[in-house]
This record gives sequence, structure tokens and C-alpha cells, in this order.
Amino acid sequence: MLWAVLTGVALLIILGLGFYAGKMLFLLKQQKARQEATRQSRVENITESLVLIAKAMEQQQCDISEGVIRIVNLLNALPIVEQPDYKTTYPHIYALFTEVSGFAILEERQKLSKAERRKQDIAREQIESEYESKVLSELPALQTYCETLV
Repeated sequence: MLWAVLTGVALLIILGLGFYAGKMLFLLKQQKARQEATRQSRVENITESLVLIAKAMEQQQCDISEGVIRIVNLLNALPIVEQPDYKTTYPHIYALFTEVSGFAILEERQKLSKAERRKQDIAREQIESEYESKVLSELPALQTYCETLV
């Protein structure tokens, strides 16, 4: 009799734990699905922005240096598992980014004197002219890459 009661209690405990484990696995699966949907949405938003910036640069609606800064930051923010080596894939974009990233922007730029701002603008324009055709030649490959992500 005692043996039957202990077996029944043990079965109830096992069933309860099994139900709880199943519920936790179901919730975990839902959470992973939500995270994946959020990640994919972010990838789509970033790739859409990358394509838009690339087109604006091609149509000369955006400064080459400004576009490169935005592109590099967006590429670095892409939430993909295995990011390719963008510096190797787009060497001129990254080279220009490296050269212009030292210039003052936003509030720092406002603090500069007009002469210093003009000096930086001239230097930036010279660097842009060196890289313009090379960077523009990498934009179609970037746009193609973005299409493969969505």
C-alpha cells in the first residue's frame, strides 16, 4: 500500500516536472523566434539604409566622406553571425573612412575657428578627390551584398 502511494506521488512529481520543462522549452522557442525576427528586421533596416546611402553617393547627393562614414558604421552594426572582413571586401571605403575619421564633426566642428574649419574642409575635399572613383566603383558590390542579406 505504501509502495503504491509513493509510486503515485513520484509519478505526479515526474509529470509535473515534465510539464514544466515542456512549457519552458516552448517559451524558449518563442523567445528565440522573436529575437530572430527582431534581428532580421534590423538587418533589413540597415541594408535598406546602406543601399540608400550608396545610391545617394552615386548620384552625388551625399558627400563621399559623409557616405563612407555612415556606411562603415552601418556595416559594423549589422547583426549577422559571421561578418565578412569588410576592410578586405571594400578596401577603398575603409581607407577613406580611416583618413577622414580624424576630422572634427558636430559640436567639435562648431568649436573650431572658421579658418580651422576651412582648412579641414580643404583637406577633406583633397582626400575625397583621391578616393572618389575608387569608392564609387565599390558601391555596386556593396549594394549586391545588401541584396543577399534580405
